[in-house]
Amino acid sequence: MNLNFNIDIAEGYKSNSQIARVLTENWVKENSYCPNCGQLPLNDFENNMPVADFYCFGCKEEFELKSKNGKLSTIINDGAYDSMIKRITSDTNPNFFFLTYDKNIVDNFLVIPKHFFTPEIIIKRKPLSINAKRAGWIGCNIDISKVPESGRIFIVENSKIIEQEKVHIKLKRTDFLRAKSLESRGWILDILNCVEEIKKESFTLDELYAFENKLKIIGIGV
Repeated sequence: MNLNFNIDIAEGYKSNSQIARVLTENWVKENSYCPNCGQLPLNDFENNMPVADFYCFGCKEEFELKSKNGKLSTIINDGAYDSMIKRITSDTNPNFFFLTYDKNIVDNFLVIPKHFFTPEIIIKRKPLSINAKRAGWIGCNIDISKVPESGRIFIVENSKIIEQEKVHIKLKRTDFLRAKSLESRGWILDILNCVEEIKKESFTLDELYAFENKLKIIGIGV
């Protein structure tokens, strides 16, 4: 895996956003593999198709890419709120790749499996003002801080390439969520976040009850 962008392919582009899109999408296509089954390479969809950015011929998983020049943050800017909610609650919702880079070198590249996406992690932004070109348009942000650590699976972390087998094992440990309903996944993920806050491999029921008030606030009884 080469962490450097192929800057030659951006020659002729003027817009910074177009350059970023071309460089990051090319890097994923040329360097990444399917974290679900290991297939290499991933394939890209045709431009302007209302689907994800990449798909795997092997296991048919789809992946949508979000990239950023700078440090990895917990809040990721995204597009239209309604469209995002429809995507993640559909039967064909994609997995998400998040990529950060600096000086055309990849710093972080991680996958969040689709079964970790619930409406609760999508934050609705304020409508654009009446003076804006798209007045009334409502965008959204993705709050990945609400995703348990077990659902944030790094392929590259702080410019260090993670062994493919470790990536595959960590992802497969989350497969139990795939068969759960959207509602069930929501409360399971809330409990997982609480368990991870304890930061121990084993814990007592009393330690989990310490989160009782927090879970009641979000509608879960323990």
